[in-house]
Amino acid sequence: MAPPRKHETDVILDAARGLLLAEGPRAASVAAIAKASGAPVGTLYHRFGNRDGVVTAVWLRALERFQARVMAAAGSDPVDVAVQMAVAAVGFATDCNEDARLLLTIRPSDLRDAEPDPEFTATVAAMNAPLADRVAVLARQLYGDGDTRSVDAVTRAVVDLPYAVVRRHAYDEGMPPWVAADLAASVRAVLTAHRTSSG
Repeated sequence: MAPPRKHETDVILDAARGLLLAEGPRAASVAAIAKASGAPVGTLYHRFGNRDGVVTAVWLRALERFQARVMAAAGSDPVDVAVQMAVAAVGFATDCNEDARLLLTIRPSDLRDAEPDPEFTATVAAMNAPLADRVAVLARQLYGDGDTRSVDAVTRAVVDLPYAVVRRHAYDEGMPPWVAADLAASVRAVLTAHRTSSG
């Protein structure tokens, strides 16, 4: 068994996330992250390569946590699955507020000092692909067709609506207790409206 790392990766990433949210991307230098996390500068370079490696790791960790919540959603029928996927975003914002705020307010392109990284872009695309695939499956299950308009309707319900709701309340003192129920009703309305208009 390998010995435990003296400076845990999550502690380093939490410190970097705190700097990103409090002071913006430019404040998250390697020296500042080292000071905030208590990890030596050499540890950060060894583990992440450079500053860009640290801050993109923070962002990707937040995205992975979000995707895990949404993709774990289950239900008794396709509408219920779509509702649970949308509501999962509220749960994520409640339980992982700083990760949610990071994804909502800081674009990956704002994080990096270097030119766009094809590997990072490919990683994000690969992480987002299962959600896009699930949306397409839901469109076929709900409407019998995976055409562009049906996929767009499901995307509005399970991606756009939750994004707007969470963004509105991300800096509140917690999500209002009625948000999840109201969001669920809105998702059902969007999905039903498309069935009616396209039927």
